[in-house]
Amino acid sequence: MRNKKLDQLIDQMENYLECWKQFNYFINLGRAKKFSQEDDGQFLETKSVLVQQLELILAAVEVSSPTKEDIHTLVGNAPSLRYLSELSDAALRNIENQWHRIYIGWHAILGQLKVRQRAEDAKSGFGGLFRKAR
Repeated sequence: MRNKKLDQLIDQMENYLECWKQFNYFINLGRAKKFSQEDDGQFLETKSVLVQQLELILAAVEVSSPTKEDIHTLVGNAPSLRYLSELSDAALRNIENQWHRIYIGWHAILGQLKVRQRAEDAKSGFGGLFRKAR
C-alpha cells in the first residue's frame, strides 16, 4: 500500500523546487536589467510562495539545512528586481551562492524522501515492481 502522505510531500517538494528555479530566473532578470513591472509582481508572488510553502514543508518534515533563517535571509536580501538590478556584481554573486546552497539542500532532502518512498515500496512487496520511475 502506498504512503499517500509521502507521495504528496514529494510532489510538494518538486513543485517547491520549481519555485526556487523561478527565483533564480528573476535574479538573472535583475542582473540583466531587463524586466517589467509585471515581472516584479511575479517575483514578489514567487517569494511569497517560497515562504508560505516553507512553513508547510517544515510542518511535515524535519529539516536541519537549509534553515528557515537561511531562506528568510535570502528572500529578504532580494526585495525587488529593481533592487537586484542596482547591486554590484559581487553582491549578486553572493545572492546566487546563497540561492545555490539552498537549492542543493532542498534537492538532498527530496532525495532522502525518495529513498524513504522506495524503502516503503519494497516493504509492501510488489509495490516496487509496479511503480513508475520518478
